[in-house]
Amino acid sequence: MAQIHSSAVVAPGARIADDVSIGPFCQVGPEAVLEAGVELVSHVVVDGATRIGAGSRILPFASIGTPPQDTKYKGEPTRCELGARTLVREGCTIHRASVGGAGVTSVGAGCMLMAQAHVAHDCVVGDGVILANNVMLGGHVHVGDGAFVGGGAAVHQTVRIGRLAMVSGLAGVTNDIPPFGYVFGLPARLVGFNKIGLLRRGASREQLRTLRVANNLLFKDPGEFAVKLAQAEERYAEEPLVMEIIAFIRDASRRRQLVRPGRMAAPELGGVDEENGEGA
Repeated sequence: MAQIHSSAVVAPGARIADDVSIGPFCQVGPEAVLEAGVELVSHVVVDGATRIGAGSRILPFASIGTPPQDTKYKGEPTRCELGARTLVREGCTIHRASVGGAGVTSVGAGCMLMAQAHVAHDCVVGDGVILANNVMLGGHVHVGDGAFVGGGAAVHQTVRIGRLAMVSGLAGVTNDIPPFGYVFGLPARLVGFNKIGLLRRGASREQLRTLRVANNLLFKDPGEFAVKLAQAEERYAEEPLVMEIIAFIRDASRRRQLVRPGRMAAPELGGVDEENGEGA
């Protein structure tokens, strides 16, 4: 049977797997679903129609599935979902969806949300994402698989962050970040790409060299961007990493412009070498 501390409050109707652990002073709502192996350490609130995936661990004072901070929301039935094996550290807040979106806020599998991170309504966070301490995601933000967002970074609503992108600490992100991009500063500027992250996930040195040349063409070389985009699309049609960037740029659903290129004011703080594009 599930281990439920005597001080915890689990509402009738909540679906709790047999091996779930619910610690002291937790509160679980009637529409919650806690899958196998979930652990709520203590003082955790799980509200609304919220599903927490198998093996996830939620630390004290986190709140998951509570109502969105949106004046349009009037209690409509919306959802919140966490994937399997996701770690949510102390004080994190993950709000359920509001109106006007797909009806769900989702965080993928194998993610880590460090202390005090905030995931707003209707966000879609991919698998293997790391949000460092005090990261703030506005509503409807999309974060691609494997992305890393540094401590204290603020991401404006409706921004898209591409797969394996890297955001420096304290960055202010107001525009879309392409896959593998590294951004730095306030406002955030594109200063390199996540070379180390790509290598760790199996990219070859040749792919990285191609990606560097393509990034220079798109984001550094002079000329009209639409023309450069067409050139890159023709030149690198057989290069999947480059074509992933181009598909991201051409996505008709995007609501924000691309982040602008820039230079790092203090390279020693960024963890990424602008010239070599090295990241974590």
